Amino acid sequence: MTNQQINISPKKIRFYVILGISIIFILIFLNSTFVILQPTQRGIVFKKYTTGLDVDHVLHEGLNIVAPWNDVIKFEIAEQQIEETMDVMSQDGLGITIDVSLRFKPDAAKIGYLYQSFRAEYINNFVRPELRSAVRRTIGQFTPEELYASKRQEIEIILMENTRKILADNNVELKALLFRSIKLPASIQKSIEEKLSADQEAQKYNYLIEREKKEAERRRIDAEGKAAANRILSASLTDKILKEKGIIATEALAKSPNAKVIVIGSGKDGLPIILGNN
Repeated sequence: MTNQQINISPKKIRFYVILGISIIFILIFLNSTFVILQPTQRGIVFKKYTTGLDVDHVLHEGLNIVAPWNDVIKFEIAEQQIEETMDVMSQDGLGITIDVSLRFKPDAAKIGYLYQSFRAEYINNFVRPELRSAVRRTIGQFTPEELYASKRQEIEIILMENTRKILADNNVELKALLFRSIKLPASIQKSIEEKLSADQEAQKYNYLIEREKKEAERRRIDAEGKAAANRILSASLTDKILKEKGIIATEALAKSPNAKVIVIGSGKDGLPIILGNN
């Protein structure tokens, strides 16, 4: 049995080469032309051969058709969170360690401008540095005691508003900012806690004194009211009224079925004396 030699003509070779190149070109074309974005993604087009970055045209989720010679830059717009542990100085120069958490998300309609300013690394290039700067500026305006106890919530609000403005001016939306922990030197923290405890005891003592004062005032007013009522009653009880009351009472007793002896005119002021057999 002889081996058969397979001969392929030059035309067929050229055909297969052209077909392969065409398939590769089509795949590249389709991959570049049809861009699918996820629900948490947006895209911006970089027209490298013409006008450059198209900051005003944002591609939305789903299928997008783009010229194959342009590039699409995908951008995450989901809400994100960063946490920062910082050593800062208080108003009186005391070192404080503070943990801050920040939740934020980029403005989906302005990601072109955000990318133009800070590229895709906007979190490390912009958000973190601005957060740290805002924390230092804000904490530096307060004392450790204010930060630790009396004005903590107020400081959080001030810091959040300061940070919100900075982020909003650069197309990032602040969602929440919280102090996770504040650490003071042990001696300072102890003295603050002792002072707070003493203040609470003083407030409690003042409350008790004030309560006793109010109770004493209530008793005085009550006694004065009773005394005034007694004075009015005494002034209204004349001899004639007393005699009249005595006569009415005598008549009522005389009409009762119980056995009794009535001595007329023998009582004080001429009122009768009633003697019962019981």
